[in-house]
Amino acid sequence: MPRTTLAQELDQLAALIHKAGTAGVGSDALLQQLGGTHERRTLQRRLARLAEQGRITVRGEGRATRYHPSNPSHPQASPAESTPPAAWTTAVPSAADYVPTSAEGAAIRAAISQPRHLRKPVGYQLEFLSQYHPNHTAYLPPALREQLHALGRSPADQTPAGTFAKDILNRLLIDLSWASSHLEGNTYSRLDTERLIEFGQAAEGKNALETQMILNHKQAIEYLVLQPEHAQVRTDTLIALHAFLSDGLMADPTAVGRIRRRAVEIGGSVYQPIALPQRLEELFGIVTQMAAEITDPFEQAFFLMVHLPYLQPFEDVNKRVSRLAANIPFIRHNLCPLSFIDVPQQAYVDGMLGVYELNRVDLLRDVFVWAYERSCQQYVAVKQNLVPPDIFRLRHRQALAEVIAAIVRQGEAPTEDAVKSRMPASVPIADRDHFVQLALAEFGALHAGNAVRFGIRPLEYQEWDRKRRSAPD
Repeated sequence: MPRTTLAQELDQLAALIHKAGTAGVGSDALLQQLGGTHERRTLQRRLARLAEQGRITVRGEGRATRYHPSNPSHPQASPAESTPPAAWTTAVPSAADYVPTSAEGAAIRAAISQPRHLRKPVGYQLEFLSQYHPNHTAYLPPALREQLHALGRSPADQTPAGTFAKDILNRLLIDLSWASSHLEGNTYSRLDTERLIEFGQAAEGKNALETQMILNHKQAIEYLVLQPEHAQVRTDTLIALHAFLSDGLMADPTAVGRIRRRAVEIGGSVYQPIALPQRLEELFGIVTQMAAEITDPFEQAFFLMVHLPYLQPFEDVNKRVSRLAANIPFIRHNLCPLSFIDVPQQAYVDGMLGVYELNRVDLLRDVFVWAYERSCQQYVAVKQNLVPPDIFRLRHRQALAEVIAAIVRQGEAPTEDAVKSRMPASVPIADRDHFVQLALAEFGALHAGNAVRFGIRPLEYQEWDRKRRSAPD
């Protein structure tokens, strides 16, 4: 009797999965249908191969993993019968809580979806970094980069660096703060985030750490956007981002804005990052220098998303730093920023696990491309409908709130002298005349409904307004 070839085994397995239809089928059921002709580990290898070829999709984790036909309405042909399109356009239908996944990405997802005890523990692989040569190696193929440039090109592409990000800053603060925090499990809604950032109102029922995480994002984003000279791929910039993002969130306060001094573990992963502090310092400098040398903004952004979390230079908050750092080239080149809006948490986590455990970037690249397309839909298409923010007001927002609140609480009239007498020393001399005019304009629009923006309680406003109205002319 002729020996069954690998191709025949794959065709048989694909046919069984196709027969299951959209409901999918688990590995136990497949083993039973195969009648003992496969061992479980052999079956898992065959399934991974089918996923890699794009003939099936994998959904769920552990014992809940199910295998589905990539196109339920058509029988699956073997790879020899057809030529698949390029990896970044081979979108395989997936669950609603995931992103469209390439065949390579699906294979990674299948591999890291195995139970943790079946995955081989790995440490930091220096070869993964050393085999990358800036502007010669590319994680994003040329055609894909060209596609992303076309998507992200903004109406501000001929203006000074950072103009586009400033134009949409109010919306970016909310979207990126919420989405990046959501990827860390933060339960704030987007509306809650908007109220917190715009009016300083913490959401009820949320713990202080979640509120702090949102506010930290806001400060870090403003650091990059309001002063574009900070939007540079440098070690001091990345450390500053960590200081902003981790403020008040670290068990050890001295770990804020500092390369870690102890070993860390990655929850749910078999990856063990480097533990030696001196080695970390050295590699952190190398990774940053390599990233700075990359000329293409999309390749630079994705390199940072890959290698900063992989190195884990900080005790915590590494992925948050990488997500904001990925926006540095977009700010500098006036491209649409990457807000991570609507990115499914599981897809992002799986993409990072593929990097940690397999040194493969395909699934994270799928997430990156989908996320960037989604961000472009949010910003480039609506740019003409946005009112550009007052950058001067944004820069002096805190000082403005302090002056207005102090005048109201002291029951004073909103005069030029009152504003000048309470103006903080942090307002530069060159800005002071403009600051006075801005404060007086804010008093002209102040009422009980919007006074909360400056930390003024309704009763405080009512008392001040009563005194002002009853004062003699």
